[in-house]
Amino acid sequence: MDQQLVNFEKHLSVERNLSPRTVEAYVRDLRQFRNFVETAGLADALTGINLLLVRRYLAELHGRCSRTSIARKLSALRVFFRYLVRERVLLTSPLDGLLTPRREQFLPKVLSAEQIQDLLERPLPGKRLLILRDLAIFELIYSCGLRVSELTGLDIGSVDLIEARARVLGKGLKERFLPIGRPACRALQAYFELRGEGGLDEPLFINRQGGRLSSRSVQRNLKKRLLQLGLPTDVTPHALRHSFATHLLDAGADLRVIQELLGHASLSTTQRYTKVSFSHLTEVYDQAHPRSRKK
Repeated sequence: MDQQLVNFEKHLSVERNLSPRTVEAYVRDLRQFRNFVETAGLADALTGINLLLVRRYLAELHGRCSRTSIARKLSALRVFFRYLVRERVLLTSPLDGLLTPRREQFLPKVLSAEQIQDLLERPLPGKRLLILRDLAIFELIYSCGLRVSELTGLDIGSVDLIEARARVLGKGLKERFLPIGRPACRALQAYFELRGEGGLDEPLFINRQGGRLSSRSVQRNLKKRLLQLGLPTDVTPHALRHSFATHLLDAGADLRVIQELLGHASLSTTQRYTKVSFSHLTEVYDQAHPRSRKK
């Protein structure tokens, strides 16, 4: 099974062109399943795997993993065994006929427009270059709806302040061009002026040592700023992306336009923001409607 995992990893990286993080997640889940199979004492791991064994594996995961994690691990198994059938290693997949458990539905965390304004406009003490860098980061995530991995992967040549647009590589290295709002352009310009010129292929956002800023550093810097401002500290950089989508939807933007801006492959992924928006509408209704207000 180990050799098949190596071949499958190459298939995901080269043929399907998935992002390194996605490939890593698939392989990690499959290695966990391989360990389970080995403890079951199978002489031939692949030909001995059947639906009953897979059900035993899923039963063992219950109580230790969320339904979302179990669904992800099951998805990795489906893709792996389909690959083995395609390569004629197996005749059929042992997962044929197995239903995927319903996933837990979580509403994404969002900040209000007022909280976003506080985050981006209230001045704070500190080293000016770092303050300008972090403001440019938060402005750009909220302006473009970026994933934090997309943001940290940007080079100087990825942004064009004259055309006010950014070239972003999303999941599966899919390229998309996004408009940059005027406040984000101003924040980037201020950061560039203090940072100095750099080559087009140099990282857009750098750390104290001059290397590419990591996703963990962005999250840590956001948490620090939220704490200083007295805003909810459980907010992550991804919440700025959620806020971007929700605020556009509240303002009447078309769902398919938001899908394109976010880089979602499926519209159903984008549709979860309609639930957040409806929750906001319900709250406003309860507060404003004469027959709904609580006395």
